Amino acid sequence: MISSRQIAWINQMTRYLSSFSLFCFIALIGCNKTGNKQLRIAVIPKGTTHEFWKSGKAGAKKAGEELGVEVIWKGPQQESDRAGQLKVVENFITQRVDGIALAPLDNKVLVRPVKEAHAAGIKIAVWDSGLDESAGEAVISNVMTNNFGAGKECGKRLASLMKNTGKIIMLRHAVNHTSTTNREEGFLVGIKESAPDIELVSIDQRGGVSIDEALKASENLLNQFGDSIQGVFTPNESTTQGMLRALDEAGLAGKISFVGFDTNDSLLSALRKNKISALAVQDPFRMGYTVVKNIVASIKGESFEADVDTGAVLLDLENIDSQEVKELLNPSEK
Repeated sequence: MISSRQIAWINQMTRYLSSFSLFCFIALIGCNKTGNKQLRIAVIPKGTTHEFWKSGKAGAKKAGEELGVEVIWKGPQQESDRAGQLKVVENFITQRVDGIALAPLDNKVLVRPVKEAHAAGIKIAVWDSGLDESAGEAVISNVMTNNFGAGKECGKRLASLMKNTGKIIMLRHAVNHTSTTNREEGFLVGIKESAPDIELVSIDQRGGVSIDEALKASENLLNQFGDSIQGVFTPNESTTQGMLRALDEAGLAGKISFVGFDTNDSLLSALRKNKISALAVQDPFRMGYTVVKNIVASIKGESFEADVDTGAVLLDLENIDSQEVKELLNPSEK
């Protein structure tokens, strides 16, 4: 027969072992979150064909290597594929990745899956372009160019090139892209503040998300206004490339002041040939690098700067060979 003293000892040991087991379980969860298990961060661009996104990928991969985390790069091929990007986000939620760095194709449509990811415990940060404010606390970090400010500087530069007089056309990008919309609105403010007498003859046409679409829209604009305009603005790589081709075909390249956004080898070559007056150059490498670092810091409970302006530089013939621009265009030279 077991004595009352033995029963008391057994009960005490049972409570001790239960507490010890619970402690070990909690410690094991903590290790799996940030220690033994390699973190998986999904990085989702708007598209995968433009040089901008390739540079963002390089930055994200570099951050992954430095931090010892797995960076999974996947996005739609074309920037018009909203459904494709939505599916990519949903698949990563199902896979229970630790974090998602999203460059949203649509600032409203992507809010729902972002909130779902947040509810599932996945850390979400956005880069290049923001989400509608209804996303709220689901987004832990915003890493992008101050697009309104950069667009405003483009407006000031084009006004200066035109000596604050003449006529302008602006070819917009696509609807619900916060980044390019902000650039367009910033450009209009820059023109208005710098040269209120400049006439904006067309500011509502869109070039879409591909170079072919932008080329067609540019041809239509130049057919209508080409003989009367002195300036052109385009807010991203595809619209700038499409407008350049249209100006070339119309024999107007180099005869009209042209300020565009983003770079690739073709656009840089056109700038050196005076076919483009200036290009706003962003830092997609820094975007990809910073957004991954911020997500990992959030997961580990470390401090980080939530809202990051990655900067932009107006590139022209005076600074194209400067060290600052070389490092911006080729981050490996830093």
